[in-house]
Amino acid sequence: MDQQPTEIERRLEADMKEALRAREAGKARLSVIRLARAALQNAAIDRRRPLTNDETTEVLAREVRQRRDAIEEYRRLGRQDAVQALEAEIEVLQAYLPRPLGPDEIRDLAAQAIAEAGVQDARGVGRVMARLMPRVRGRADGRLVSQIVRELLGHD
Repeated sequence: MDQQPTEIERRLEADMKEALRAREAGKARLSVIRLARAALQNAAIDRRRPLTNDETTEVLAREVRQRRDAIEEYRRLGRQDAVQALEAEIEVLQAYLPRPLGPDEIRDLAAQAIAEAGVQDARGVGRVMARLMPRVRGRADGRLVSQIVRELLGHD
């Protein structure tokens, strides 16, 4: 049961120690690293086992997604200070995630998944998404992936 920490977890711990040594106690970076480590620890507790690399990436991607959703709300309320703080947090978190896929890369992967699933129309979106999401998890927003699949299948 004693599994080694994932690469991301090791990087977070090393960066936290570095930030502490650099006396960044009041800085946002240290706070975000601590929050990320807590989210990973909570996810491991919920699963009652250590996280895999993919699960670690999923948890951090979810943290980024939550902040993006909050940014939309804060913009609507005219809270630019909160928007800037959340954008800074996203920047810190993204340093621990794999490079995001661009729309063209998603489109290529979606076309492959459509061909593999043998889907011809929008009724097969679910089958395509089931094949595609494990390939893009943590590297692309699910809403964008779904939008691209629907475009490729001729459903808007």
